[in-house]
Amino acid sequence: MTYSIIARDPITGELGVASQSHYFALGRVVTFARAGVGVVATQSFVNPAYGPNGLDLMASGASAATALTGLLAKDEDRELRQVAFLDAGGGKAMFTGDRCVPHRAHLEASNVVVLGNMLASDAVVPAMLAAYEDTDGPLLDRMLAAMDAGEAAGGDARGRMSAALLLVPAAITPAPWANRLIDVRVDDHPEPLAELRRLAKLSQAHTIFGASVFTPGLLSGEAAATGPQLAEALRMLTEAQALIGADPEPTFWKGVLLIRAGEIASGRRLVAAIAAARPQYRTFVDGLYAVGILQLSSNELLGA
Repeated sequence: MTYSIIARDPITGELGVASQSHYFALGRVVTFARAGVGVVATQSFVNPAYGPNGLDLMASGASAATALTGLLAKDEDRELRQVAFLDAGGGKAMFTGDRCVPHRAHLEASNVVVLGNMLASDAVVPAMLAAYEDTDGPLLDRMLAAMDAGEAAGGDARGRMSAALLLVPAAITPAPWANRLIDVRVDDHPEPLAELRRLAKLSQAHTIFGASVFTPGLLSGEAAATGPQLAEALRMLTEAQALIGADPEPTFWKGVLLIRAGEIASGRRLVAAIAAARPQYRTFVDGLYAVGILQLSSNELLGA
């Protein structure tokens, strides 16, 4: 039915869970994560309650093993479940019930668990673990490599429909919106893993974009950003543009920042090129002028 990975980066402490299935919108019921606490994958004849209940227990101080053992003891249908917990310290626990449909398996290594049921072959889960361990780089890249390897080995015996991925930081913050680094779902798609990868990378790009544009005072203050603050914002927008691709908005905001900083010729070149290709940006310029973010109207900046 489903195959999943839960993992922890031993350097950053980031925690992640990813899953794919021939099941609509699996992200509603399979993948759970909480910053500074842990991650859960609950599948087979799924009981979604393992997700929030397991995270609550781990948040209260229970280890992954203690939390899962306690919940299984209360579940009369536990032999139909396949569940894995990973806590923020790297402790892990997993269970595959005897009534989970073959092919079924779970495997573990340091800071990672892979699991699946209703699989096309016994090769799926080992392929996932091997790919994870053989891939270098950030946790996201390693998890996506594991998921792709599972699909290449046969994946879900029934085919594919949906996928989901959650990535959370090592420690919880007072700002709830900062407690999920990546939160993307593909509810119904012919190639859910390819779409999941696209959305995950786009999420990263827009995180960088947002961190630059929404920095307090950068655009909202009367004084323009200059010096190191301007240089860093421009660097982040350049990085975001490279990741986002065809959508020119990061470059547009580079132009706005340059104009606000007095580098009008450089900023005008960027804004004018975008407005020529996408005339709606002229209206956007006038909107920014109306609220004082830009000091020039579209006619003054770009010509009539």
